[in-house]
Amino acid sequence: MKPAYEHVEFGADCSVRVYHRRLARIPFEWHHHPEYELTLTMNSHGKRYIGDSVNDYQAEDLVLVPPDLPHTWSSNRSIDSSLPQVAIVIWFDGDWARRMADCCREYEPLRKLLRRAACGLAFEPPAGERMRSRLEQLLSTAPRERLSAALDVLCTLADAPGHPLASPSAFNQTNAGPSGHEPERINRVLSMIDARFAEPLRLSELCEAASLSERTLTRYFVQHIGESVGRYIARVRIGHACRMLGDTSLPISVIAARSGFANVANFNRQFKAAKQTTPAEYRRQFIDAGALVKDTANSLTERPPSLQQKRRR
Repeated sequence: MKPAYEHVEFGADCSVRVYHRRLARIPFEWHHHPEYELTLTMNSHGKRYIGDSVNDYQAEDLVLVPPDLPHTWSSNRSIDSSLPQVAIVIWFDGDWARRMADCCREYEPLRKLLRRAACGLAFEPPAGERMRSRLEQLLSTAPRERLSAALDVLCTLADAPGHPLASPSAFNQTNAGPSGHEPERINRVLSMIDARFAEPLRLSELCEAASLSERTLTRYFVQHIGESVGRYIARVRIGHACRMLGDTSLPISVIAARSGFANVANFNRQFKAAKQTTPAEYRRQFIDAGALVKDTANSLTERPPSLQQKRRR
């Protein structure tokens, strides 16, 4: 399922875009855009799709999505049926955030937040509750007050507990990688893994590409990527399989082989360990969610005016 490209309008006098979205039901709208997106979802239960990550979400669900990572939420019910489902969305540009950190030491936490959100970041419930407490300022009619509240929320989230969502290979092929700021030697290894993930990869080959010893490469990976080389390769392979499960009708055995798994049994075991579901069930979730768009499109509130669908040229 190819994600739609969305154009986010900030307005001539705004550095960030804050949107208050209220719907009877949150639809499946698989899309991506070049901005970071912080979304707080309230009064809603359903499925959250971030790259190749598919998870249930509940009240005060707070997620930071990095640029060009396809994503959507799709609700199945409201917590309080008498009230609308709500999404508070903050869009901001990554270069803008880094410039803020450059010129104001008070905003240095923004760098850490962007690094942590390289593959998407789901925060624990207390973070969502704290953001909810700032809604009056975030939804102010005064742009300066909205900006101040958004910066405060983002800096606070830099150290808030959370967990990564998507695998590195969930990004568009044109994306430079998880963050674009790893040392050159690590970038060479990442490029090699991305190009040859479907083949057997020996640690010695990766070390040769990086001109590093096995011990040093392992240490660099943990320091800059946050996990071991083997775990990263497994996530890339699983991520590639997720894309094919969602975008093609290829048999699962073919997808397993093209993703670098020697046999289907090993693929099924590793996929379930990584995604807490089987490959067949993962594919079914995407098919069902896509069908829901056709069934409910006329009854849903129109897309917010700040999002104008357009084709990437």
